[in-house]
Amino acid sequence: MDALQEIVIARFNYWVYVVLMMIGLHAMITKNNLIKKLIGMSIFQTAIILFFVSVGVKEGATIPIVSHHGHEEVAGEAGHHGEGGGPAHGADEIDPDDHENPLPHVLMLTAIVVGVATLGVGLAVSQKIYREYGSLEENEILEAMRSTDG
Repeated sequence: MDALQEIVIARFNYWVYVVLMMIGLHAMITKNNLIKKLIGMSIFQTAIILFFVSVGVKEGATIPIVSHHGHEEVAGEAGHHGEGGGPAHGADEIDPDDHENPLPHVLMLTAIVVGVATLGVGLAVSQKIYREYGSLEENEILEAMRSTDG
């Protein structure tokens, strides 16, 4: 029971991401409607973004901007800094393991922007295809393309 609990229950969020990813992949591969394919792509992108954000989270960590004591230290405070302007004693030093890495979150913010732009372009192309061929179904579009070529 402990192994099952460790694999399934303790990592439940990862299983949700895998299910979302498979739903999105299934929609992109099996659906013939272009809008349904775009929705599947968006679901797939959301699963990837959620996965990377959850990987970047550390239990009990703080954001890197806030100091170890919960307030920002101002350089030059009387009695708190040594000769070089740094902390006077080791208790004020910041341990990097106490802070989250902001890089995955920043990269996923960029991925969200790219995903929205990709969705917008996909919808615009779908609209153009609908005006040209009168359908958003892949097989009907291919049939209309073949009839105009020959």
